[in-house]
Amino acid sequence: APFAAINSLEDLHEAVAQLGPNGILKTRRFGYDGKGQIRLSGESDLVAVWEDIKDQAWIFEGFVDFTCEVSVILARGADGAIAAYDVTQNVHRQGRLHTSTVPSALSQTQQDVALKQAVQIAQALDHVGTLAVEFFVTHNGDLIINEIAPRVHNTGHWTIECAETSQFENHLRAILGLPLGDTEAVGCAAMVNLIGEVPDPADVLGMPDTHLHLYGKESRPGRKLGHITLRAEDEAVRDTMLLALTGFLPGGAW
Repeated sequence: APFAAINSLEDLHEAVAQLGPNGILKTRRFGYDGKGQIRLSGESDLVAVWEDIKDQAWIFEGFVDFTCEVSVILARGADGAIAAYDVTQNVHRQGRLHTSTVPSALSQTQQDVALKQAVQIAQALDHVGTLAVEFFVTHNGDLIINEIAPRVHNTGHWTIECAETSQFENHLRAILGLPLGDTEAVGCAAMVNLIGEVPDPADVLGMPDTHLHLYGKESRPGRKLGHITLRAEDEAVRDTMLLALTGFLPGGAW
């Protein structure tokens, strides 16, 4: 995505002039789940904005007109071996990941491009362990990288029950110098984040092929408290299961 480093009010004015008035200011460190982000528009008072944020380092990122977001999760060993998972399709709400599903709706060509770029990044960084690369998919089918996370990632949580080897196990295998495990998906998968509050565990676990992970965190608005993974024989059954969760989750399954 187009971006510019912001270290001063002058940088902010110049970035807006070059990239356009609509975009997002993102802190360079410690921002996540919508935190550390400020959405700007043509009506924003840049002087007032800068007064509120001048004690941190930022980037200004121009908007990308996209149809969906996908991610590639892979693990790379110290020997350079790479094991990649199926491309994951992601849906966000209010800047936070809500659902991830596998398989994605991308064409095989798009999946190949996403995988190739993620592998190039892992190799260029000489990364060892799990790596996540997120992409915006534009209206003409292009892939624009919007996040690189050198760690296990929320969009890969589906791998715990729905892949032969989870992203967590492959991370440990990689950093311990052990052979990487099989990343093949087991059926069609979905992961749903639990944000703000937790449903009755009995309701969730009463559904077949459904697993509940709770993080032991105190409930509060906007906080990730856990996630649900589910597995199905095909995409239609998976989507039906997701819709069935609507009655249990705040805001519905989608």
